[in-house]
Amino acid sequence: MDSATEAALEKARLQEQILLQSHRDQSSLASTSRGTPSGSNTVPMTEEELESLPTPSQHSPISAPLYLSQRSLTPPPYSGPSTPAQEPTPSQDSHPGGGPKPPPRYPGLPALDYRLYNPPLFDLSADKTTIKSTAAHLSTSADALVALIRQQATVPPKPQIHIIGRRGSSPNSGKVDFSIKLNLLPLLVPEDPRQRMDYLRCVGPGEVAFRGGSKPSTAPEVEGDGGGVDAWAARFVADSASVKAFVLERVVVNLDVEWLEGQIRKLVVGMKYPGSVAVSFPMTHHRVVVQNPDRVNKFITSVTGFFAGKRKYEVVKAVWPFATMPRGSEGRRCAVQSEEVWWKEWRGPIRYAIATKRQGWVTNEDKLEALMDGTPVKLPADVDWGPEY
Repeated sequence: MDSATEAALEKARLQEQILLQSHRDQSSLASTSRGTPSGSNTVPMTEEELESLPTPSQHSPISAPLYLSQRSLTPPPYSGPSTPAQEPTPSQDSHPGGGPKPPPRYPGLPALDYRLYNPPLFDLSADKTTIKSTAAHLSTSADALVALIRQQATVPPKPQIHIIGRRGSSPNSGKVDFSIKLNLLPLLVPEDPRQRMDYLRCVGPGEVAFRGGSKPSTAPEVEGDGGGVDAWAARFVADSASVKAFVLERVVVNLDVEWLEGQIRKLVVGMKYPGSVAVSFPMTHHRVVVQNPDRVNKFITSVTGFFAGKRKYEVVKAVWPFATMPRGSEGRRCAVQSEEVWWKEWRGPIRYAIATKRQGWVTNEDKLEALMDGTPVKLPADVDWGPEY
């Protein structure tokens, strides 16, 4: 069996596992809603009962956080592939041969078309979370919008770890001793493009989402090819609202950020750091927004949207699994490596960056120095943190 066939089978198993987990979680919710007394014996639901359960709504993945780990009740089920993952759709540039220009490759970086993160006719937000366009053809042509969505789904978001240590009167004040960042994007993209597990997922029946209104709702529902992407795009284009927006959101599933945070905090405690530590997992480049053109100017559009209400279509997600299943599950396969392996490789460079009071990124160069020079090993057991602020 070749690697492409194995990847297809693995993606099918991922779909089946996520759907089954969704049914099991809904079974648990149903048992709780029936008022099962604490400590009493519960009877598992039969397969027929599981199949009859509705799709979750209040725990819907379409409105879930950007990181969906084993604590999430309903990881997004598989709806359909994005544009062939191993060959991201190139931009409109062409090479002298006449065909589309292939995306440039950068040694040491995941094989992605990085041009898609800041394409023409789009503006990147100041916090680097969102690209937005008001190009007229994207809100008047369903085909153009679908092509954009499938193209943008071929690149992942940029998940990060931020670790900040400070001493002061409160956790959010005082002088910062260290502030380091790590990029987790490479953990989502395997070297062999045929092993990628990313897929598109549309909102399902009964799920709460922005479906063309100013408030989340479970209606309307649409049907169509392409997992519903084409049907939702057609509905958005046909909408005559003065202000409307279509959103693609990129999310990460099955990454255990809680476990990673625990390891980081134990490391800092072992270094006898006297201040407070904040560990967060922000994500950039995770939203693609298409809005119809401003009728007059941005100010008039914003005022119109405020009083009349902007019609939002947040019904499509690009799902990027860190692994096929939550951490600890039997048969789990990670896209690149497990949380434990990653931590074993990076705990030394992280400790070194904290001990030297780094303000900035921890990169592969730090890992290379740790491997070649043993820099983290040479640090003293107790770090001199200096006087209190």
